[in-house]
Amino acid sequence: MGLTAGVPLKETFEMANGFDPRATAARPADTAGLGREGYAFDAGLRSYMLRVYNLMASGVLWTGIVAFTLALTGVAQALWSGGGILRYVVLFAPLIMVMVMGFRAHKMSTGGMQAFYWAFATVMGLSMSVIPLVYDGQSIAATFFATAAAFASLSLWGYTTKKDLSGFGTFLIMGVVGLIIAMLINIFLRSPAMDLAISAIGVLLFAGLTAYDTQKIKNTYAYVQGTDMLGKSAILGALTLYLDFINMFQFLLSFMGNRD
Repeated sequence: MGLTAGVPLKETFEMANGFDPRATAARPADTAGLGREGYAFDAGLRSYMLRVYNLMASGVLWTGIVAFTLALTGVAQALWSGGGILRYVVLFAPLIMVMVMGFRAHKMSTGGMQAFYWAFATVMGLSMSVIPLVYDGQSIAATFFATAAAFASLSLWGYTTKKDLSGFGTFLIMGVVGLIIAMLINIFLRSPAMDLAISAIGVLLFAGLTAYDTQKIKNTYAYVQGTDMLGKSAILGALTLYLDFINMFQFLLSFMGNRD
């Protein structure tokens, strides 16, 4: 069975998210060489990125706790083996929620957006509770730590590199769209070779998106610092990296996972 139900979420969120702080804030001045102002900017940026990473990591951890709790208590088994319409509600709820968050972000309060983020992480836990039923715990743990190591390295590179990655954004998003189309086709073809190719391409695409999104989130800080958009921007950044991590994990699990 496919474990890539979360893949369309990334592209859907990118298309739905009309909340772009850079479109509504004045272009920031260059703080290079401004002494105290430059130090203040750097300190603010570090604090902002730390908030993004903490929220993203906490969301991933909470999703895992929900998924394994449901699997251990037998709720997941009941849901996925005979849940009827509830099974499809759980599958499509994350997609609907990320669309709502993308379209409504500019109208939501910071507190409301954060509550919605935690609700989304919980629903994703429900959706991913099938994973412990399909793969053994050792391979899940090994894949998780491999994903965490890759994510940390790629995100650090995206944060520190001087290379402008913005030109890769359109290519990567188009790649995700093509990936979704290939996944839909393979639902009918059921080709193991195509499934393997989809997983390999998926890992590469979300690896690239991790670096690209990190740089984009970092650059956004210059536009939202000192404004009421700062909190919202941090939550949206956390959600973006959360989706990168979850999707990379699911695709990598196709290679590293041992089925029960």
